This record gives sequence, structure tokens and C-alpha cells, in this order.
Amino acid sequence: MVSLHLSGTERTVRDDEIIVSKTDTKGRITYCNDTFMSLSGYKESELIGQPHSIIRHPAMPRCAFKLVWDTIESGKEVFAYVINRSKNGDHYWVFAHVTPDLDDSGKIVGYHSFRRSVSRQAVAAVEPLYATLLAEEARHSDSKVGMNAAFQMLVSLLDDKGVSYDQFILGL
Repeated sequence: MVSLHLSGTERTVRDDEIIVSKTDTKGRITYCNDTFMSLSGYKESELIGQPHSIIRHPAMPRCAFKLVWDTIESGKEVFAYVINRSKNGDHYWVFAHVTPDLDDSGKIVGYHSFRRSVSRQAVAAVEPLYATLLAEEARHSDSKVGMNAAFQMLVSLLDDKGVSYDQFILGL
């Protein structure tokens, strides 16, 4: 069962920790390492087969995940700052690197995600952007319309800066 409450407590990802998970093409968890389980507060039996969104924090804009999914489904890797929610309502920030997993014929059969610690500077830089995108999502009564409006806002911001999402994130 996913916790809907937020504790307000931040967990810290140590610099020497790497969080690893794999999913199928629908985003259902097929593998998670001990670090993932420790930070998320879930047991392996609670994670395998569940959608990766089981750890989605409500402060993470849906439009950012749309951008991630659009990128990896096209066969490209993506980097992103993500805030996740633990089972007990704690949260933790990560720097995610998500890549498609290809079979011998080049067909996408799943995705790998490797997540590391983030600097406080990067979190401070991305939080205002995420708050703006969340506000745009919430401004619309239809959640899909809101996500698409915020996605267009994000795309416009990147176009104005003349950078890709990865370039923007890596520059924070």
C-alpha cells in the first residue's frame, strides 16, 4: 500500500550509494537493489511487479515524467533530478540516469535507472522550476490537460534557453 501522507523528513542518499532499478516497458519494477529498498522503505516483494510510480512524490511534476518517458521510449537516455517518496512518507532527492534496455534486435524490452545523490545547490535550482510546473498542472481541472500545459511550458523554457532537457539539468 502506498503511503499518501508526507512526513516532511528528508532521507539522504550517500555519495557512495547507487540506487538501481529495472522496469518492463510499462514501468513495472522487475528488479531493485538493496539501496532502492532501503531508501524507499519497501521490501522486494512489495516492489516487484508494481509500477515505478509507487515512489512518486506529489512535489514531482507529472510533465517531467512525460518528458522522461518520451525520451526513453524513443530509445535515448535521459538525466533528471527527481524527488521520491518513501513508504513512510519521507522523501529523498536523486539524480537519475534512465536508459532503455534493448534486446539483440534493438527492440526496447525495458528500462534501467541508476540514481545517485544530488547537491543541495542542484535541488535549490530545480525546486522553483518544479513548483512552477506543478502550479500549472494544478491550474487545470483536467489533470491530463494540466500535464500537457506544463509540458509545453517546460518545452518552451528549454527552447528559449536553446538547450535540451539533459543540458539544462546537467547545467544546474
